[in-house]
Formats: sequence, structure tokens, C-alpha cells
Amino acid sequence: MKILCVADATEPLIYSSQAKSLFADCDLAISAGDLPVRYYDYIMTVLGKDFFYVYGNHNLEHFDEVMRRGGFDPMAEYSTTGKQKLMPSFGGNLIDGKVVYDKRNDLIIAGLGGSMLYNYGKSQYTERQMQWRITKMIPRLIYNKKRYGRYLDILVTHAPAFGYGDGEDICHRGFTSFLDFLDSYKPKYMLHGHVHLFDENANRVFQYGDTKIINVYKSYVLDAPELGGGRR
Repeated sequence: MKILCVADATEPLIYSSQAKSLFADCDLAISAGDLPVRYYDYIMTVLGKDFFYVYGNHNLEHFDEVMRRGGFDPMAEYSTTGKQKLMPSFGGNLIDGKVVYDKRNDLIIAGLGGSMLYNYGKSQYTERQMQWRITKMIPRLIYNKKRYGRYLDILVTHAPAFGYGDGEDICHRGFTSFLDFLDSYKPKYMLHGHVHLFDENANRVFQYGDTKIINVYKSYVLDAPELGGGRR
């Protein structure tokens, strides 16, 4: 299985005329946040693949409405400056705060968007708040273990895990609760963004127990033959 992963900054190759052929062998696409919805819509349109995403701490267009409804609803209205407007139509799958089973690809994905609380903006959480978000996932994770023989395959976050590719400032500090999650549920992969990699040679992959942690800043093609149809 191959997955096109994006986060934080647009990738010129994806916007190029060669995108469809370059990423034709990708089975689906995942965003770790901080990109505009129109970019996601473009990727879905060009590649014709399923798309899963979480919110970051920027590019929070329609955050309140989408998080409340669990995804974009093209027929729903939202209020801004006293006027009623239609929310944009978008066929992507919001997994922020959810655990979902992608039947088409036999893939279990969980999503925890947002960053560490640093200025009381939206999509920012304390350690306790992030732990509570994880706690609400536990029943579905246990169900997955009984139904599919595993808790999940991929954890998608915006922020990194503490001590594994995170920053020293409070905004870019990773969550220790993510490490507890990895210890308990052992996904094959954790995909995150938030920490920009301006050096193309910078390390973006870390191993933590059974989980490979990958910073998917800008774009990253995850080649995981052990997932989906390649699972044994």
C-alpha cells in the first residue's frame, strides 16, 4: 500500500500537470493538517482517491462547524457576521477525534489534530484535554481489536509526540499522551506535521517501540506493503 501524505505547506509537484501520473500508485491520501480545504479538494479531484484529514492549528476554515458536524455538509449553513452562507462541498473524511475503518483498503485510522495550547486559539489543547480526547476513542479501539484483531494501523496527528521530532518552544512541543497511546495501541505508523523541515536532509523518521513516527511536512509517500491488501 502507498499513501500520499501532506501537511503544513503545498507541494509544487502535487500542483503540477504530472501529479496524476506521479502519484497514480497511491491508494489514498492523508493530511496531518494546516492546509486549505481547496488543496485537499484538488488532490481528491486529480488523484480520484479517498482522503482523510485532521485539523492543525492554522488554516482553521469552518473549524467549529466541521468539528461539530463531523465533516463538511454541502447543504448545511453557518453564520458569519450576521449572514447565512453555505459551507463548501468537500468529500474528504474528517478523522479528527475519531477512529475509522476504511473498508476499501482494510485500514484502521485514528486522528488527533491540533497543537499544544500556547495562545488559547482554536484547535489547541493541554495535555489533559488531549488525554481526554484519547479516552473517548478507547471503546472503538477495543472494538477494533475484537473485530479485526488489531486496535489500529495508523495514528494521524498534527503535533508530534514529545521527544520525537518536536520543538523546544511550547507551540511545537509534542504531547506525552501520544507516547502513552503508542505504548497501549501500537499502530504501525504515526503521521504528523506541525514541525517544518526546511532542510531536506533533516531526519523525519523515528522509531518508537512498534511504531514508526514520520513527519510528513509538505509531502511524503508512505510505502507500507504490510498494510491493507499486503497484510498477512
